[in-house]
Amino acid sequence: MSRIGKQPVKVPKDVKISISSNVVNIEGPKGKLNQVFHPDMSIELNQQDMQVFVKRRSEDKYHKALHGLTRALIANMVLGVTKGYSRNLEIVGLGYNAKVQGSQLLLSLGYTHPVRLEVPKGIKVDVTNPTNPGRLTVSGPDKQVVGQFSAVIRGMKPPEPYKGMGIKYEGEVIRRKAGKAFTSGAA
Repeated sequence: MSRIGKQPVKVPKDVKISISSNVVNIEGPKGKLNQVFHPDMSIELNQQDMQVFVKRRSEDKYHKALHGLTRALIANMVLGVTKGYSRNLEIVGLGYNAKVQGSQLLLSLGYTHPVRLEVPKGIKVDVTNPTNPGRLTVSGPDKQVVGQFSAVIRGMKPPEPYKGMGIKYEGEVIRRKAGKAFTSGAA
């Protein structure tokens, strides 16, 4: 049996959850999430203990993998609507900066024009320090959307190995390379 899949997901009191066949709707203080799961997984809610149980049809390798995945996704949804997820990014480079205008994120990354990114619905972007080193925080209830949008932002100008300029995750270590070495003396 899957070690992760057999564990129940505890639902806090301030979270409303509804399950109909393979669709799970969760609503909490940070927002609403819904997800359609594989029809081979049965998802049950114990109203007395406020716990969600995930069960599988067979002992196939595929169903064992789906069992743990389904339970983990439901646990992520519950955590997202209660506490939320956030990802911090740093912008390093002379003249590089970021600002939020309405529902768009404007990044000046040394290109001839500013890069405009549409912020996904339900996601909040905070620019705490717009200039070098710039800091932004991407936050929201959906772990997948927060991670994906952070990766899109980082992909606009990944950090380069010589000076470390670009966009990186907070705490990310960039392996640096030595530049060209000047040698003296004629051969």
